[in-house]
Amino acid sequence: MLPAPESTFPLANAVALVGWLVLLASPPSARWAAAGRRFAGFVLPAALSALYVALIVAHWGGDGGYGSLAAVRALFDRPGLLLAGWVHYLAFDLFVGGWIAERGARLRIPHWQLVPVLALTFGFGPAGWLAFVALGALRRTGVFTPAPGAAP
Repeated sequence: MLPAPESTFPLANAVALVGWLVLLASPPSARWAAAGRRFAGFVLPAALSALYVALIVAHWGGDGGYGSLAAVRALFDRPGLLLAGWVHYLAFDLFVGGWIAERGARLRIPHWQLVPVLALTFGFGPAGWLAFVALGALRRTGVFTPAPGAAP
């Protein structure tokens, strides 16, 4: 049985915050950077994803769905599913932040340029990803092309 959503909420937030702090404190020049990016961008999002699945399994059912905005509102009117939705955001935004940090390191984008992008991703997920794409365009570094030395 899962703890109450109100007591799980701060724990999920703390897990995600640890990941973001690791990403911000892991410039590519640091010895621990690659391990830090794996931990923050893969291990912690996987743990949050497992929590998400557990919350969905424990709280699914009743009113609500995805067919209309009103149905989504009804779905998230239940604390367990509202928490699941929040954990979904935490997991995906952290995963995207890890991808940005890893991709930025492979493309040799200076860490100081990635820090504001990571901060934007932390607060406003898709806007941060879009900022990373724009940064890659400004630097003429295709963020979707193979990185130097990477296998095609």
